[in-house]
Parts: sequence; C-alpha cells; structure tokens
Amino acid sequence: MLLQITNLHAAVGDKEILKGIDMAVCAGEVHAIMGPNGSGKSTLSAVLAGKAGYEVTQGSATLNGKDLLAMSPEVRSREGFFLGFQYPVEIAGVSNTNFMKAALTERRKHQGLPELSPSEFLQLMRQKMALVEMDSAFASRGVNMGFSGGERKRNEIFQMAMLEPALAILDETDSGLDIDALRIVANGVNALKSKDSAVVLITHYQRLLDYIVPDFVHVLYHGKIIKTGGKALALALEEKGYDWLKG
Repeated sequence: MLLQITNLHAAVGDKEILKGIDMAVCAGEVHAIMGPNGSGKSTLSAVLAGKAGYEVTQGSATLNGKDLLAMSPEVRSREGFFLGFQYPVEIAGVSNTNFMKAALTERRKHQGLPELSPSEFLQLMRQKMALVEMDSAFASRGVNMGFSGGERKRNEIFQMAMLEPALAILDETDSGLDIDALRIVANGVNALKSKDSAVVLITHYQRLLDYIVPDFVHVLYHGKIIKTGGKALALALEEKGYDWLKG
C-alpha cells in the first residue's frame, strides 16, 4: 500500500476539521477527493504534508509503510511525497533552475543516487519543461515571480515531473485555469502516471476529471469521507450537487 490513512483526526486550535478519515491509495492509481468548501479537503493535504498549525489528534498515515506523520516536511518530500499547492507562492531571488537543482539533489541523495552533472540536469530540465509547454526562459526567472495563475500551475507540474514523487497530491490544481491551461496541466499529469506512483486530485469540479480520469472518487463532507465510487460519482455530483449525499 502506497498511502494508508486510518481514522485520521486533525484540528486547528480547538476546532476539529478532520473527523476520522480512512483512505487507501495503491501505486498506479489516481484518486479524486471532492467536497464543498469547508469540508476538510485542503486540511487533509496540509496535514499529510506536515504544514505547521495543524494538530493530529488521532489516527495514522503511512507512506510505503513508513509513519508519514512522524517525519518532518523535508523528509516527507525526500521519501517521495509531493504537494501541489492551490496558491503557489513566489520565491524572490531564487531561480527555477537553482530551486530545482537543490530539491532534486536532496531527493537523489536520499535515494542513494549520484548527483546529476550540470549537462544531465539541464537536459532533464528541458525535457520536463517541454512536457508542460513552458518556455525555457522561465528557467532563469525567480520561482513563480510574475507568473500568471496558469504558469504557476504549470510550474508545479514541472516540479513534480523533475522530482518523480511516489505520491503527488494536487490541491485544486484546476483552480483559476482556462481550458488551454487546464489541458496542458492535465496532459502533464497524465504523462507522469506510472505503475510505481499515485496521484490524488483535490477538486471542486468534475471538469478536471474529464482530462484526468480517476480510478476512485471520494466525497469529503464535514471532515469525513461519506461516499467512494468511480468516475460516475463525479458526474452525479456535477448534476445533483452534494445535498443528496448528506443523508
């Protein structure tokens, strides 16, 4: 099992957000998590990534059998966890090239792999930028500095392509994207799918799932997964909303 979440509870301050999440993700699978605003979708991604300010009060989460919650955020990344942010931040003074070189070097070191030579790294970077149709000029620019919303999301998928994580969680990566940008981002995600890795998509809308077809769709509501199904469940949510599932 790549990711195993069992009875996960988490709070911010004295407010409980996650109220018992159970979810299993195997290598080679694509999962989608859907739900209304405030249901706990982004909280779940933040907890799994180790973001400060969230307290796990009960339950467990493992990545490849290792205790994910016991790891620092940087170790989670080295172990193959990747989070694509809903609102990717700007990092002034750090170029995309230097940022990715540092991140990839740490990942490879953790895997016991040698550091890529400058020429190998630049060749890999060109290949992965082409995957998401990014101009090579973006390599020398500061991370997300002056990028449009669509360019930031492409940059997230480019980073994912470079790091080749075992598990990628994409938190509303379709938010604010026009059709062309959505197609490019989705094509990048689809090109990176493999039998050894998995993707979890957090989204409000079924339209992303027209491009990236999930194996499983989970509905998160009031901090719990209340229903799991296939692509048909996403289509039903698009047509009926969430009220019919509340019971």
